[in-house]
Amino acid sequence: MAVTAAGSVADERALIEDARRGEDQAFGPLVEPYRPELHAHCYRLLGSVHDADDALQEALLRAWRGLPRFDGRRPIRPWLYKIATNVCLDLIARRPRRWLPVDYSPPGGGGPEQPLAVWVEPYPDQQLGLPDGYASPEARYEQREAVELAFIAALQHLPAQQRAVLILRDVLGFSAREAAGVLGTTPTSVHSALQRARQTIRARLPGQSQQEATRSLGDRRLRALAQRLTDALEAGQVEVIVAMLAEDATFAMPPHPQWRRGRDALSRSWFMPAGSPTGLYYLPARANGQLALGAYKLYLRQCCYLPVALDVLSWQGTRISAITAFRTPEVFPRFGLPDTLPLEPSQASRQAACIQWCRTSYVCEV
Repeated sequence: MAVTAAGSVADERALIEDARRGEDQAFGPLVEPYRPELHAHCYRLLGSVHDADDALQEALLRAWRGLPRFDGRRPIRPWLYKIATNVCLDLIARRPRRWLPVDYSPPGGGGPEQPLAVWVEPYPDQQLGLPDGYASPEARYEQREAVELAFIAALQHLPAQQRAVLILRDVLGFSAREAAGVLGTTPTSVHSALQRARQTIRARLPGQSQQEATRSLGDRRLRALAQRLTDALEAGQVEVIVAMLAEDATFAMPPHPQWRRGRDALSRSWFMPAGSPTGLYYLPARANGQLALGAYKLYLRQCCYLPVALDVLSWQGTRISAITAFRTPEVFPRFGLPDTLPLEPSQASRQAACIQWCRTSYVCEV
């Protein structure tokens, strides 16, 4: 799972020299090709897209200030990664570890004694950027695999130094010497940390990545399964939804700590829609290299659908092995999802659903 980027060395060196001479317009074009991959790097380390925003902003500020001391004969990419990695390590030392509910508390929640947690956040595929260096299907596959939700959650169980070593070596393809240079340590220490990190990660990752699972399904079959799930959720067809779940499927809804495991438990959980029509509407999205669904709920006073959760789906064959429903509707625009779905006269099906739901709910007069 090693990803590298390539660019014009001559053009880059020219921009470096211009930026070092104080030409303000040179720094942006110099670092812009690396912005998406640096942001994804910060996300892997921090488990939060918002923390990654802060870290990248601070890293680029440090790079701008440090550019006069940079050796322009060397490639700038490793130097930028060194700055970004150390900014993230500083943040990790000051902020609480992030979790998914399934890693944090027993099924059903941890009770009143369980301390409040900070959760892993979803990551929009479109923010990966995938510049020219990622043009091949294999590289795109690896880049998406390296932000899968299970992988990001597993990384958060590693000590900060091991986390950084694993990402630098196994995701970015840095040599032991290069990683040691980034972290200010020795290649021997990097090798030792990498072995411990790999052992921990292997114990926490599923046997098959989501990229492998979706490739085996194929795009057409995956789209059909997603449409079947969407139709069932909107229509309140609980038996169809249950039939699509793996036997040991999990459902979690951050920021709520409660979660469920097992098809039977999920069939009786708050995840299942109640009644028909349900007043729900779903739009497809991509998060963490996985299929996701943006869930909208009908609000009659506004006569529109408003976002309620981003459901990130994990697959095991043709069945769903995990649904992580992030109750953070403010992130919808990052995933290319609208922040409202208006009911217009031309949207006959939604208008009918609105009227029917309103009548059966006894909450307003139509």
